[in-house]
Amino acid sequence: MSAINNDGFPAHAEPLREHLLPIQDTPSACPYIDGVTARMPLFYPVTPLSGEDVDWLLAAGFRRSGNLVYFTKCAPCHACEPTRLDVAHFQLSSSFRRVLKRAAKDLTLSWRMPSVDDDRVRLYNMHREGRNLASSPPIDAQDYHAFLTETCWPSLELEMKLDEQLVGISIMDVGQESVSAVYTHFDPQASRYSLGTLAVLLQIQWAQQQTRRWVYLGLYVESNSHLNYKARYQPQERLISGQWQAIEPT
Repeated sequence: MSAINNDGFPAHAEPLREHLLPIQDTPSACPYIDGVTARMPLFYPVTPLSGEDVDWLLAAGFRRSGNLVYFTKCAPCHACEPTRLDVAHFQLSSSFRRVLKRAAKDLTLSWRMPSVDDDRVRLYNMHREGRNLASSPPIDAQDYHAFLTETCWPSLELEMKLDEQLVGISIMDVGQESVSAVYTHFDPQASRYSLGTLAVLLQIQWAQQQTRRWVYLGLYVESNSHLNYKARYQPQERLISGQWQAIEPT
């Protein structure tokens, strides 16, 4: 059976459709590829979503932004490919080991409930500016809350500190069998710690320790340098034409 319904809705998420109120489904400029038109149907969950619901929707290709969920439906473009790792088979390379070793020596790392304060907002804006991701004015605490700490299902925050100073935050959604990397922002001046890579590795470790099977890394886009780094984490699967497919390392 096809993994996509006739109306383009992911078949795997069909049991939850009645719990998702359509908010928006109109073409817009693609945030990942210049000059491309995107279509990302946006839904508001009208009932609380459980860890099991997280698993269903992630497996169907959904992502979360604030208290809304969405998936990509941009035919004829299929550049965005949801990506996941089976943590039991994840391969820890020598460079990944160095990142973990350096962090263990110098950083204070803790998992906690997501929160918002001046330091987090400042770090977010610093990250966006320093990595040339800023296409809009700096955000405030209300914007930060709407994007990262307001959520429609279970979420956690990884706090990263160097000498008591906040240098990185990573938000992760949590299901019964899976976790999902939502967004990581960090101080560009702390680049020697590879905080983006570290966040993914610690999410994988958390999943292993808490007996989750899948770590979802979000969308892979080959032509986007801010998204194609995900190919480093192997072995992995990508959702292509409605089916999860194993991807061979390149």
